[in-house]
Amino acid sequence: MTDIFDELQWRGLVAQSTDEAALREALAEGPLTLYCGFDPTAPSLHFGNLVQLVVLRHFQRAGHKVICLVGGSTGLIGDPRPTSERVLKTKEQTADWVARIQEQVRPFLAFEGDNAALLVNNLDWTAPISALDFLRDIGKHFRVNQMVRKDAVAARLESEQGISYTEFSYQILQALDFLELYRAHGCTLQTGGADQWGNLTAGVDLVHRVEGKSVHCFTTPLLTDAAGTKFGKSEGNAVWLSADMTSPYAFYQYWINVEDASVVKLLKVFTDRTPDEIADLEKQVAEEPFRRTAQRVLAADVTTLVHGAQATAAVQAASEALFGKGDLSGLDPRTLGDATAELPGADVAVGTSLVDALVAVGLVDSRNGARRAIGEGGASLNNVKVTDPDQVLVEDDFLHGAVAVIKRGRRNLAAARRG
Repeated sequence: MTDIFDELQWRGLVAQSTDEAALREALAEGPLTLYCGFDPTAPSLHFGNLVQLVVLRHFQRAGHKVICLVGGSTGLIGDPRPTSERVLKTKEQTADWVARIQEQVRPFLAFEGDNAALLVNNLDWTAPISALDFLRDIGKHFRVNQMVRKDAVAARLESEQGISYTEFSYQILQALDFLELYRAHGCTLQTGGADQWGNLTAGVDLVHRVEGKSVHCFTTPLLTDAAGTKFGKSEGNAVWLSADMTSPYAFYQYWINVEDASVVKLLKVFTDRTPDEIADLEKQVAEEPFRRTAQRVLAADVTTLVHGAQATAAVQAASEALFGKGDLSGLDPRTLGDATAELPGADVAVGTSLVDALVAVGLVDSRNGARRAIGEGGASLNNVKVTDPDQVLVEDDFLHGAVAVIKRGRRNLAAARRG
């Protein structure tokens, strides 16, 4: 596939576009400039933002000029949610999160070389505008009857809480970004998630009203599993791209545990695998699903993209070691800590018997059950089978002085954390 739009469609990365034929023509005429915005609503980007970063990577690799916008001004306001008003963050906190996210996006794009990406902050052009100039020069181009049709705004207007003018004005601010980037950099395309369609088209309309020029936008679809549940949630917690919010080990395990029905779709979206490679992996899912080959490829590729090859190798080693296929003592302290943090467990003191430790970490219900497990050869400590029911935990059993891994059977693991 030589056409960037064809590839994006094949990868399942196009949901809506303003005028597909005109956009294809613009793409065919030569490199264009596009942007995507990321608001600092948290100290880290998350699963959903990764989709947009992947789209920008595809465009940059195809020779187009990419602008990555981090919303220092839009982040102070907040895109309206359908349910309730956002709690406004302080200017200081927002600025801190902007700086964090600016650093976080850098590994995904090339910011040096002949076709370097550009990193911008919309606070730079929004802050100097007076309220009167904003209303006279920008606000006059918007019609309230159109603004209230936006899904989130309409839902809030029908609720008891309503919507503040602050959040209602968000779409004007985002539209202003497109106008500014068109003027300053010749930007003619904006991308975003499907839930941003109203904001994106507001920018297209503003550029047309003010400059008399036609520009474009398209959205990526909301990714859901076979049951229709939004991807990116793990037991109620977002899958973050920052290693201090979702560890590389937990991140890797999230992708390893993707269901068979969704893995091919996610391989297309998040990896650079070719159609032939993905067809082969799809065949393996159908013929040998128990091997989870496609999930392993997906987990390795996406973890490498986000955290780097070294982190991927470390978490793969940890995953293997936890299930008896590697040396637990060879894991570095952070990777070991991240891996065992995902396990059930309890605080256990040096000198505790293995029988009591098995009970404490929840692998058996009673001391008799623990003795039975040991007697049957079904218990191990740090991947070494336990044969003596009177064995006790000594200092050296706590890897890096912190945790001992106890196993019952082949796959029931727990962490005895030194108490």
